[in-house]
Amino acid sequence: MLLMSDKIPKVYARGPGQTVDNFEMIRIAYGLSVEEFQSRPCVTTIINTNSPLQLDIPMANGIMDYAAAGQVLIITPFTLAGAMAPVTIAGALTLAHAEALAGLALAQIIRPGAPIIYGSFTSNVDMKSGSPAFGTPEYVKAAFGAGQLARHIGLPWRSSNATASNCPDAQSAYESEMSLWGALLGGCNYILHAAGWLEGGLTTSYEKFILDIEMLQMFAEVFQPVGAGTEDIALDAIAEVGAGGHFFGCAHTMARYRNAFYAPLVSDWQNFGQWQAAGAKTATERAAEIWRQTVDAYQPPPRDPAIVEALNDFVARRTAEGGAPPVS
Repeated sequence: MLLMSDKIPKVYARGPGQTVDNFEMIRIAYGLSVEEFQSRPCVTTIINTNSPLQLDIPMANGIMDYAAAGQVLIITPFTLAGAMAPVTIAGALTLAHAEALAGLALAQIIRPGAPIIYGSFTSNVDMKSGSPAFGTPEYVKAAFGAGQLARHIGLPWRSSNATASNCPDAQSAYESEMSLWGALLGGCNYILHAAGWLEGGLTTSYEKFILDIEMLQMFAEVFQPVGAGTEDIALDAIAEVGAGGHFFGCAHTMARYRNAFYAPLVSDWQNFGQWQAAGAKTATERAAEIWRQTVDAYQPPPRDPAIVEALNDFVARRTAEGGAPPVS
């Protein structure tokens, strides 16, 4: 993450020793002193409760370590209605909220004002098999409720793009879209697992990653303002074309057509004959071509050679020392 990406890093809380090592690597990468690192958020971690109503040792350690360092805790009860939570949505949300508040309280005891994101991951199980289900109507309603609970206590809210589908097919697309409607209409501030999720989170798919990017970009476009100025209402264009004409060549269209509409990443808008002549590729096949082209064209972000050397030296030294074991 520190050498191959410019995104904010996320580190798993797997014991104080590993957390301290990761904090040190982040300080090296960003060129921060201990005081500077602890004065502003630089890294996030996910804290999952062990539902129902348990906070295990690694997660409790993670809350205390991150709170003490002033780093971001995304406290996320993982509650499945009918299994680890009551079968009703209201009951599942009540349980999840209590668990989130427990983690929040522990963090604030360690460091008042420690940065917290309220996380939610409430869905249901298939009552025929016990398997987790995602992108369901219940998932969407739970997202709406979680968003309101987060706002009730004045915290930013994390949601997800989840599906139980085992491959990047139609099911994966409509379940992901349902999940994203829950997140976005629920007012989320941060989407984790925004792209690439399959098999209830057990699998990552490059094709699904690209398909999700298409969907995320389309949602981003939906949330852009429509505009209601004189040029947007376009009375002059309507008068120019008149009754029975068309708008393809009018001045208003010619001045805007290049950027008027969303340009798709994956979607193919050709007619059937053109699509067939071009190879009759499915959306998944087109997504596969895009991810391969993206990987081939990848260039790592520029990094100071001295920082790269310092990171490599740190990893080599801690590896030789045996590293820090996880806590169970």
